[in-house]
Amino acid sequence: MRFALTDEHRGFAEALDDLLGKAEVPSVSRSWANGDLSGGLDLWRRLADVGVTALRIPEEHGGLSAEPIDVVVAFEALGRHLAPGPYVESVVLAPALLTAAGDASPALPALEGLADGTAIVTVAAPPATPFALDADAAQMVLHLDGTALSIATAGDLRVSVDRSRRLFEVLPGEDLARLDDAVVAEALDTAALACSAQLLGAGERALATSVEYTKSRRQFGRVIGEYQALKHMLADVRVALDFARPLIHGAAVSLATKSADAPRDVSAAKVASAEAAYLASRVALQTHGAIGYTEEYDLGLWINKIRALVTAWGTPAFHRGRVLAAITTATA
Repeated sequence: MRFALTDEHRGFAEALDDLLGKAEVPSVSRSWANGDLSGGLDLWRRLADVGVTALRIPEEHGGLSAEPIDVVVAFEALGRHLAPGPYVESVVLAPALLTAAGDASPALPALEGLADGTAIVTVAAPPATPFALDADAAQMVLHLDGTALSIATAGDLRVSVDRSRRLFEVLPGEDLARLDDAVVAEALDTAALACSAQLLGAGERALATSVEYTKSRRQFGRVIGEYQALKHMLADVRVALDFARPLIHGAAVSLATKSADAPRDVSAAKVASAEAAYLASRVALQTHGAIGYTEEYDLGLWINKIRALVTAWGTPAFHRGRVLAAITTATA
């Protein structure tokens, strides 16, 4: 089985890095956290122009019918650059739910709007994600209760450790459609995979920032990057991220082939990426010292993003439980 990215995947990643690198995304994220959504919505439209919002939309509705590995490539870039907004919900989860619902209700949004970026949909799907992310930026809020899909009303705003993740309580309405169990399970697993890719990207950014800082910061007359203990810490992060990446790619392949092992593989990827990214954030903070805590320094944005995503789309305990269940069932 081949997990390496193709030239097309690498080209897509480079295009996203170029676009996001020029967009001053940390400033956009700070504004988004303070309720100014204009910069984030402009970034959403620019990402729509390069196909991000159309990834999981069927071709007959103006989308790309992309594979899970394409989602991984896109969301690693989104995590690396800190893009704010309900991307997992609107780009990954909502298309699967709306495609499955079909013409069950004329009240549901059109897939064409999601594909071209003119529509944004957020989703609350307890217990994996009990709140609706950035409901005030979306034209519609959906609520998924088991297999029951309904349109919801956004309630009070909750404060996240990552202030750019604006979480809203939801009040679900009348059920609009009943979806197939397998469809819902696959959609939620793909959302968890996208979150894993975001964690990987954020961890990579935290590591790169740490390495760059150690090349210039001097302590006791020496560049701190020369100290062996610090080298070991950074190397541990590099190894953790490198071990998480093939698990994420492998889970994407499992989802694409509809393997029976896909839930196990997604959970293994989520656990590994969360641990690696969290380690990257801790080492980054230790490397930078007190400056890492300041609101003015961008590193803190990535640290808080990682802390929030570790428990998003299934807690570590939930995903470890699925891996354990799969292993014990297989060996029983």
